[in-house]
Parts: sequence; C-alpha cells; structure tokens
Amino acid sequence: MAPELRKRKAPPPAPEPPAKKSSKVSKAVSKVKEAVTGKPAKSEASNGAAKTTPPAVGDTITLDGFGGEIETNDGKKTTLKALVDESKSGVVLFTYPKASTPGCTNQVCLFRDSYEPLTAGGLAIYGLSKDSTKANTTFKTKQNLPYALLCDPDATLIGAIGLKKAPSGTQRGVFAVDKTGKVLISEPGGPAATVNAVKALVEGGAGASTETKEEPVVDKPAEEAEPVNGDTITEKKPEEAVKEPAD
Repeated sequence: MAPELRKRKAPPPAPEPPAKKSSKVSKAVSKVKEAVTGKPAKSEASNGAAKTTPPAVGDTITLDGFGGEIETNDGKKTTLKALVDESKSGVVLFTYPKASTPGCTNQVCLFRDSYEPLTAGGLAIYGLSKDSTKANTTFKTKQNLPYALLCDPDATLIGAIGLKKAPSGTQRGVFAVDKTGKVLISEPGGPAATVNAVKALVEGGAGASTETKEEPVVDKPAEEAEPVNGDTITEKKPEEAVKEPAD
C-alpha cells in the first residue's frame, strides 16, 4: 500500500507592517510631484485646519469676520469691516514690524507727510502691527501721526492679508481694499515702496469716493419789466393781453 500523505497546515499570514511616518524622502517626492503636475500639494495647518491663501489684487473678499477683531491705539475694539464702513472709499493698511524702530519710524513719517494727498479721494489710512496699545500710542504721539495705529497682537488681521512672518513676526507691506471688498493693493515692501504703492493707486484714480452730492435746486425769480415812474410793471402773458376793438 502507498503511504498516506498528510496535508500540512498553511502558515498564518504575516502581520501588516505599521504605517510609515512622513519622512524627508516623502516630502521631497511631494515637491517633485507638485513641480511635475503644477498643482500644489494639499497641506493642513498644525491644528488640522486647511491653510488659506491670502487675497490677491482684484479679488473680492467678504468683509464680515475678515481678520477678526483688532484694537485702535486708544483702546477701541474694531474690525476691518467697521473701518471700511466708516471710510468714504476704502481702507489702506500698512504693516510694520515694531513701533519706534528706525525703519518703522521712517515708514510712518512718510505716510504722515503724504497724508493729505493720499486721503483726498476718500481712502482712510491706518498703520497695523502686533504692538500693544501703549507702545502704539507712544509711537503715534511722538511722531505726530494724523491717523490711528491698529494693534493686532495675535496677528489675525496681519495673517489674513498675508503679511505674517514666520514664526511670529510681521512683514512690512501694504494692503488696500475698497468699499465693496475688492482688493486694490496687496504686496510686501520697504517704507518708501509701501507709500509709493498708495500714491500710484491714488494717481491712477482708483480708491476715489463714489459718493455723489446732489446740487441744490435754486428757484429763479420771475422776470420783471423795467419800472416806469418808480412803479414796477409785470409783463403780461400774451393770453392775458386785452384785445383792441376793431375799427
């Protein structure tokens, strides 16, 4: 008789390897894919929220809630929407890293010296930084600034307009928006460059007030005939003239 063959049991399946953590290699691969496809890789902020792209020139932003709540140097709570509503044609925000430092002093003084022509069309100008109300009030008073300085310690508005500098700084720049929420300027730059950007905007006619004033209607007095022997004779209308009897 042929020997009986015994069937061997199949070995248990090997456990699945643990998921690999993202490494420098995987990050490099993502960058290569992004360069090839031309599409940015999906990224999330450290708190799990999707990163937002700052608005560009020509975009129209929703002013409600944009940039959160900020504070004027004299302690008044406000928002970008409230500032735009109070303005005649829009708002200019120029950002600076730190109050009372040389570059920032130069910047605020340039805006001070050009304040009247820059605001003639209805634009409202504000300086914006992470400084405290005390620091910004001292800065405003010392440099005799005709505009308010805005305090944004958490950089909510600074970040929303794309001028937050990692890890916790502020990039010098300028941002302008009109009454409808349309972005007119959005760019980083030095003290003179930020002022020149607003000058170019004003000279180009953008940001001018759209408010129209109604001209008062003036009633013209009725025409009077020249006085005869000191008496005023009012001209009679043709239909009121007395007909002469026929001969």
